[in-house]
Amino acid sequence: MTPVCRKGVACLLFLWISTTSLCLASDPEYDEIPIYMSVPGVGSTEIDAVIYKETAFLSITDVFNFLKINHHISRTLDSVSGFFINPQATYLIEKKTHRITYNGAVFDLTENGIFQTAEGLYLRSDFFGQVFGLQCVFNFRSLSIILTTKLDLPVVKEIRQETMRSHVRQLTGELEADTMVRRDRPAFHAGMADWNIITTQNVNARSNTRFNLALGTTILGGETTLGINYDSYSGFTEKRQYYLWRHVNNENPALRQVMLGKIFPQASSSIFSPVVGIQFTNTPTTYRRSFGTYVLSDHTQPNWIVELYVNNILINYVRADASGFYTFNVPLVYGNTAIKLRFYGPAGEERSSEQNISIPFNFLPHRQLEYTVSGGMVEDSLHSRYGRGSLNYGLTKSLTVGGGLEYLSSVTTGRFMPFVNASWRLAANLLYSGEYIHRVRFRQVLTYRLPSNLQFELMYSRYKAGQKAIANTFLEERKAMVSYPFLGRKLSLFSRFTFYQIILPATKLAAKPKYTTTELLFSGVIFGVNTNLTTYSLFNQGEDPYVYSNLSATIQFPKSIMLTPQLQYEYNQSKLISARCELGKYFSGNGFASVFAEKNYKSNFESIGVTLRFDLSFAQFNFSARRVGKTTTLVEAGRGSLLYDSKTKYLGVSNRTSVGKGGITILPFLDLNGNGLKEAGEPRVAGLRVQISAARIQYHDADTSIVLSDLEAYTSYIFKLSTDAVDNVAWQLNKKVWRVSVSPNQLRLVEVPVSVVYEVSGMVMTTTGKGSKGLGGMIIHFYDNNGQELGKTITEADGLFNYAGLQPGIYSARLDPEQLNKLNLAAANPVLYFKIEVNKDGALVEGLQFHIRPVP
Repeated sequence: MTPVCRKGVACLLFLWISTTSLCLASDPEYDEIPIYMSVPGVGSTEIDAVIYKETAFLSITDVFNFLKINHHISRTLDSVSGFFINPQATYLIEKKTHRITYNGAVFDLTENGIFQTAEGLYLRSDFFGQVFGLQCVFNFRSLSIILTTKLDLPVVKEIRQETMRSHVRQLTGELEADTMVRRDRPAFHAGMADWNIITTQNVNARSNTRFNLALGTTILGGETTLGINYDSYSGFTEKRQYYLWRHVNNENPALRQVMLGKIFPQASSSIFSPVVGIQFTNTPTTYRRSFGTYVLSDHTQPNWIVELYVNNILINYVRADASGFYTFNVPLVYGNTAIKLRFYGPAGEERSSEQNISIPFNFLPHRQLEYTVSGGMVEDSLHSRYGRGSLNYGLTKSLTVGGGLEYLSSVTTGRFMPFVNASWRLAANLLYSGEYIHRVRFRQVLTYRLPSNLQFELMYSRYKAGQKAIANTFLEERKAMVSYPFLGRKLSLFSRFTFYQIILPATKLAAKPKYTTTELLFSGVIFGVNTNLTTYSLFNQGEDPYVYSNLSATIQFPKSIMLTPQLQYEYNQSKLISARCELGKYFSGNGFASVFAEKNYKSNFESIGVTLRFDLSFAQFNFSARRVGKTTTLVEAGRGSLLYDSKTKYLGVSNRTSVGKGGITILPFLDLNGNGLKEAGEPRVAGLRVQISAARIQYHDADTSIVLSDLEAYTSYIFKLSTDAVDNVAWQLNKKVWRVSVSPNQLRLVEVPVSVVYEVSGMVMTTTGKGSKGLGGMIIHFYDNNGQELGKTITEADGLFNYAGLQPGIYSARLDPEQLNKLNLAAANPVLYFKIEVNKDGALVEGLQFHIRPVP
C-alpha cells in the first residue's frame, strides 16, 4: 500500500471515530464517563461506561480485564471473542448481529443492548448476569457498579494462588514490609459473636429447634471463647456448652501455649465426651518449613469448596467433585501439625463444623524438643480423670523420636498407658511412622511417592486382645492404598485404589473372622464435565462378595444452571440400586435454588425435595422441604456473625463465622507535621485502596476507614496501600507495605499516616561570553536544620533541578564542593536556605538559583 493510501485510510478512520464520538455526545441522554466497579472479595477499579436513561453499559474489555477473563477485540472494534473460565466455553459478542454466542447457546440482545464507540464495545450491565453469571447492580446516584458472582473466576484463583505463594514466602522469610505492627494483649476486649439457628418440622411428629451462640473475647490477654448451645429436645445441658481460655506467645520457646477449659487432648484412648482441664505446650501456632507432602482425601457435599489450613494458615483449596470427593497434598511441616478443613457450599453457605485431621508423621528439626501436657476430667457418667504427657525430639534431620504417658481412670484393662513413637524419613519421598502403646496397640505407616506422583501407602495396626482403651474389638487392621493422577489436554483425573481389612477375635462360626472392603475411585474433569465413578466391594467370610458402583456428574449449562445426575448399580443382582437427579440455578448472585428427585429400587421408596438458599451480606438463610415416602420434613436455618471494635466504635456484620478469627481496621490520616502520629486537628483521608490476599475488604466512606475481616488469628498478614484514588496528588504514602500480626477476636487498629509532599525547585546558572545559561549534571545536596543530609539530586540539561519528599521546616540546598573543585568551578552562593510552611495541599518552593563561574 502506498503512503497516499495509508493517509486516506487514516483519514477515513479518524472521520469514523469522530463521527461516532460526536453522535454519542450530541445526544444529551448518553454520557460516556468512568464509573466505580466493586467486586466483593476481589477489589475495586474504575471502568469506562455509557449511561443512557439511568442504565449502565459497561466496557466489555475493562470488565474482562479486571476479572482476568480471556478476550480478544476485533480490529474494527465491533466484536469481542475468547473463552469464559473454561477453554471449552467459548463466546462471541457481536455488534452487527446484536448477539452473544456462548458455550453453544445464542443470546439475542435488544436493539439498545450494546453500544460501540471509538473506545470499543459497551454491553448493558444486566446482560453480564444473564449470559455469564456476573450479576451487576448499578447505582445511578453514586455512579457505581457492584458485581457479584458465585463462579470461580480467574482473578479469584489468582488471588488465592497469591495467598498461597505469600504464605510460602512468609515461611521462608522472603516477605518484607515497611512497617510491622505486633500483637497486643489487652486485659479485656469484646470482639466477635456467631449465631446459628435451625428449626425442623416433621409432619405428624414433634418439631425441633437448635440454637448456637458463640462469643469471642479477650480476657487477661488470652483468647476466650464461650459457646452456648440449646436444643428443644434436651434443653440446656452443661455437657453441650463450651468454654476455653487460650494464651499464645510464639516468641517464648519454653512455653508458647496455655489452654484452660474444654481442651482437645489429642488422646489415643476413645473419649466421646468433652475434657475439662488444662493444657500447656511449647509448640508454636505458626506454620513451619515443610519437607514433603501427605495425600489427604475424603468426602463432603457435591461441588463444595474445601479449604485446607495447616496451623491456622490457608495452604490450598479444592472443589469437591459431583459425588463430594476431594483430595489434598498436605505439606508436612516440622513439629505438631494441626490440619483443619473448612467447607463452603455452592451458594456461599459455610459448614459450622471444622474437621481436625491427625497426620501420622511428626518431624522436628535436629536437636529440637517439643512437649505437650494435658490433664482434666471427662464429662462422662463416670467422671473419668484424664492425663497425658508427650515429648518429641529431633534425633537427626531425618529421625524424630518421642514418648510419653497417657492415663484414663475408666480403662479397666490398664489406666496407665506408656507409649513411644518415631517418624523416620528413609529417603526423600519414603516416610515411615511407628507407634507402640503398652497393652493397647502397635501401629505403623509407610508411604512412598515416585517422581511421576504415583503414591503407595501401607498401614498396619495390631491390638492387644481384650483391651478397653480404644473402642473397638479388632485384633488387626490392614490398609493399602495406591493413587495416581492422570493429566491430559481434555482430561484431569485422580485415581485411587484402597484395600482395607479388619480381623476380629475368634467366634463359634469362624476362627478369626475377616472383613475386607475395596474401593476403586476415578474423579476429575472429562471433556469439561465434573465426573466421579467409584466402585465398592465388600468381602465377608462365608458370604458372596457385594459389589456396586456409584456414578455421578455435574454438567454446567448457560444462565448458571447446573444438572447433577447420580446412579448406583449393583453387580450381584445386575440391576440399578437407585437413581437421583438434581437441578440447580443461581439467582442474582446471592441466591440458589435446587430441586431433586430420587428413586431407590432396592429399598423401594421415592423422595423429592426443594432447597432455597440466600447469601446476604449479614447472614445466610436456607430453606428445604423433603418428602420421603409419606413423611414430609421442613427445615429452616439462618446463620451470621457480629464484629465489634471498642476503639473505633465499629459494629459490623458478616455471613460467615468470625469467632476465633481477627481483622484489621485501617484509619488513614493526613500527617501535617510529618511525625507519623495521629494528633488532634489532623483530618482523615479518603480514597486509599488496599491490596491483600484472603481477606474481606470493606470501605467505609463515612469515616474513611477500611476494615479487613475474616483473617486467621496468630498470623502475620502483609497488605499494600496506594493513593491512586486519592483526590490530592500531593498526598502520598511513605509507608506503603504493612505487616500486621492478627489477634483473635479483635480488629487491630492501624493508623496510617498520609504525608503531604512538599517540593523545591530551582536552577543552576553559569555565565559565559554569550550570556547566562543553565548547567546540567550538577549535584545538589539537601540538609535539614540540624545539618543532617536528606538526599541529593542532579540538574537536568537545562540546569533545572527539583527535589520532593520534604516536610515543613527550614532546609538548605548546597552544591557539591568536590564536583565544583574537579570542574574548576566556583559558586557565588554555594548554599541556599529556604523554608517550607505547613499546608495540607502541599507546596512548591520555587526560584532557588545557584550562580557559578569558571575558575581561571
